[in-house]
Amino acid sequence: MKVLTIIGARPQFIKAAVVSRAFKEHRPDVQEILVHTGQHYDANMSDVFFDELEIPKPDYNLGIGGGTHGQNTGRMLEKLESLMLEVQPQWVLVYGDTDSTLAGALAAAKLHIPVAHIEAGLRSFNRKMPEEINRVMTDHIAEILFAPTETARQNLFTEGISEAKIKLVGDVMYDATLFYKEKARKPQLPPQLDIRVGDFALCTIHRAENTDDPQRLKNIFQGLADSNASIVFPMHPRTKGKVANFGIAIPENVWAIDPVGYLEMVWMEANCRLVATDSGGVQKEAYFFGKPCVTMRDETEWVELVEAGWNTLVGSNAKKISDALSGLSYPESTEFHYGKGNAAELIVDILCSLKSKAN
Repeated sequence: MKVLTIIGARPQFIKAAVVSRAFKEHRPDVQEILVHTGQHYDANMSDVFFDELEIPKPDYNLGIGGGTHGQNTGRMLEKLESLMLEVQPQWVLVYGDTDSTLAGALAAAKLHIPVAHIEAGLRSFNRKMPEEINRVMTDHIAEILFAPTETARQNLFTEGISEAKIKLVGDVMYDATLFYKEKARKPQLPPQLDIRVGDFALCTIHRAENTDDPQRLKNIFQGLADSNASIVFPMHPRTKGKVANFGIAIPENVWAIDPVGYLEMVWMEANCRLVATDSGGVQKEAYFFGKPCVTMRDETEWVELVEAGWNTLVGSNAKKISDALSGLSYPESTEFHYGKGNAAELIVDILCSLKSKAN
């Protein structure tokens, strides 16, 4: 059986690595063809990145990125359609909610190739987010939907998707966290930055809704400044540019450092006191390491973390950010929401047990 896996952003490579490993270990008869659309490219997408994370290198790199959402999706759709006609896969496997996800699902649907969607059913219920449109459309295209949580499963069922198509498997990012936490390493930090385990807050900001709005970004930094937390802030290039353009001063209690690799990020998540972020993935990883999270967004797709008290939504309200960072405590909830760390194995077993409709 041929499976064409489509990914375009670094978090998707990490998730796909877990599933690729499960294919090799449990179903060596499956031929997986890995396609990188090129949606996100940076220096970390190098041989070193793939080698140190034991991630299979893509079989194809389409080199598409840097345009608008519409431009990227259209160009990806054209190239992916040609590639699918050449490869003739029995399944197309997509992850999450990027433009690459939607383009892969659309290309496959037009060619009547069944789509399997990993991380299906997530909803922020904010249709202004490009990611929300991508994930909703992909879910309604997909033949099999791998939901990471019960909440995600219920969202799909509520939208009228057949229960037979929905498979509750847990979260592949939890699989990845379990695998990579033993390989995590402390980042190279400036000599003057003497962080102690359990005594700092880890902050990331990169979403366009925050970085492209000068008032929101200023409010966020004001909230960070007004807190009593010592904050380590690996600054995303997008954020760094906007901070300079808007003339925002970095507060004294915030240590802005260069972006770090995934293994260094895992170390900081495991060793910080709490997390402040606008990243969907970092929200979950904070929870995996038992760290409370302050989410600088107006809504989140990981609603079960908010309901359990592990995640506090503060938007860009400076006072809410400051109060949360200063007073956040560990919740009493002990229920775990993301499976048993075997999501990839379940996905591979289910996918291989299904008779493809492409033949």
